[in-house]
Amino acid sequence: MRYVALLRGVNVGGKNRVPKAEFQEVLEDLGFTDVVIYINSGNAVFTSDHIVSADTVRGALETHFGFPIPTLVLSGDKIKKITATIPSHWTNDAPNPDKTGQKSDVLYLFDDANEPNVLQKIGYNPEIETMIYTDGAVLVNVLRKNQMRSSLQKITVHPVYKLMTIRNIATAKKLAELVDK
Repeated sequence: MRYVALLRGVNVGGKNRVPKAEFQEVLEDLGFTDVVIYINSGNAVFTSDHIVSADTVRGALETHFGFPIPTLVLSGDKIKKITATIPSHWTNDAPNPDKTGQKSDVLYLFDDANEPNVLQKIGYNPEIETMIYTDGAVLVNVLRKNQMRSSLQKITVHPVYKLMTIRNIATAKKLAELVDK
């Protein structure tokens, strides 16, 4: 079965460095095969003949790197299901001076936050943003002109922030694609 491991808070601003090659090595040492590390922000797709526990992966990473790494492990099927929920008209356009375009992200949820009322905990503002809860994630879309007023700009002060890991929709779609390879 294919799985995706999503690490939270690694390789950000030079802190909690998890080099791709070492991340891959840790996963292979756990017996996982077909390991693909996608960009250096804590994304891995791999195959296992056994059910994979996030605790097992998290423990191996902490032993190897010497610091705790919040780790989410989702089945490939769940990743594809979440990605299939992203509305087709959503984009993740690069920021630009005239603030046109959209910003779209997937907030992958750890078990303690995986419930429909997570939208209220985030502080969702339907007047300027769209949020869709689906099992395992919240999908977020905001026009670039409203981005600085969006819930995600203020989310770091909420306790629920520590119970998610965020990827843009391009990364989410690529991970779903890699599950099928």
